[in-house]
Amino acid sequence: MSTRPHSSSWAYVVMGVSGCGKTSVGKAIAAHLNLPFVEGDQLHPQANVEKMSQGIPLTDDDRFPWLDKIGNGLATALAGGNGVVVSCSALRKIYRDRLRAFSGERLVFIFLNGSEELLAGRMAARKGHFMPVSLLRSQFATLEDPSTEPHVISIDISGPTSEVVDMAIAAIDRHRQGHQP
Repeated sequence: MSTRPHSSSWAYVVMGVSGCGKTSVGKAIAAHLNLPFVEGDQLHPQANVEKMSQGIPLTDDDRFPWLDKIGNGLATALAGGNGVVVSCSALRKIYRDRLRAFSGERLVFIFLNGSEELLAGRMAARKGHFMPVSLLRSQFATLEDPSTEPHVISIDISGPTSEVVDMAIAAIDRHRQGHQP
């Protein structure tokens, strides 16, 4: 019998500031692991979307109900013996700990780490997203580096998306080989 856990025994949150590639990388990870992908931005209440669209940063009080909705989804998937991949900024440790409270040790954060200059360029080039480039600075100011926390995989996103995806998948596969839920 193998000690390697099945991909379904873990939940993955692809995290980072706006423009880092959470959706693209998250979808690729989900496809590799044969897990569903949930776009965390689609779970924001309309009031949050309107604030961000107007260039107004969210407060903790704005974020907590959204994080709880994501956390409930993580817990439901894991309770059913299924895994899931979710995109969520999870910028502060308190936000990540809130998600961990729903999922325990079966939650892995994939931190997509890049420079403000790189991400500003990416955000300026994308179309149809509610998050304006003007909020990027506040996101970097809010970001608390998760690299030293348990079950966090940090990925440098300075290369092409395909390279970032390959690095993330390789790191997840290594993590899965070394841990059981």
